[in-house]
Amino acid sequence: MEFAHVGTSLNSRSGRLIASPNVFTTLAMQAERAPEPVESLAASIAGCRHCRDVAANPLPHEPRPVAVLSAKARILIAGQAPGRRVHDTGIPFNDASGDRLRDWLGVERAQFYDPGNFAIVPMGFCFPGYDARGSDLPPRRECAPIWRRRAIEAMPQIELVLAIGSHAQRWHLGAGISASMTETVRAWRTHLAAGVLPMPHPSWRNTGWLRRNPWFETELLPELRRNVLRRIA
Repeated sequence: MEFAHVGTSLNSRSGRLIASPNVFTTLAMQAERAPEPVESLAASIAGCRHCRDVAANPLPHEPRPVAVLSAKARILIAGQAPGRRVHDTGIPFNDASGDRLRDWLGVERAQFYDPGNFAIVPMGFCFPGYDARGSDLPPRRECAPIWRRRAIEAMPQIELVLAIGSHAQRWHLGAGISASMTETVRAWRTHLAAGVLPMPHPSWRNTGWLRRNPWFETELLPELRRNVLRRIA
């Protein structure tokens, strides 16, 4: 099995494995053990209830981890955490933010959900709930320390990481992150050379940010689409 979806089953199409000397490959080479099969790792993630049963601040609802692991995809979408609609359906980016993200990528819905094209591993696998103002809470802190490195090491063929939002950028860029999300994304050319492309979250809440930063649409998006096109089936 070459892919595994945590939540809802999806179809795949054939593809070839390509190893690339980027951050993912380096981490995998440093691992002492062989990468876990994506299907067994996905099953472990799907059964995780740590944030409900062990965390000091338990998740107030039943966990539903949502992620797509793939042994074929050459692009990883590293997001934040599922929203309510994604939690209800078990399908990542199955909302208005996903529609905008697919437009940014220049792909159709079927291409987006083909795990031969994209792996989708958010910083938090479960919907974290709402804050007092009705906005989504940040990704749960328990997820990344338990699962993220294992997920990365299970997918050494990944060539390009789309780091969406400050949480993913902080993890994937480390010391390379700038003082603000805007400055981190503005330095996208430097980060892209290392295999990571920082992006804002495609939420409607960032519509004002997009208006204030027209270079994102005129400069970054064309390069993003070129990089996606040459890596998908």
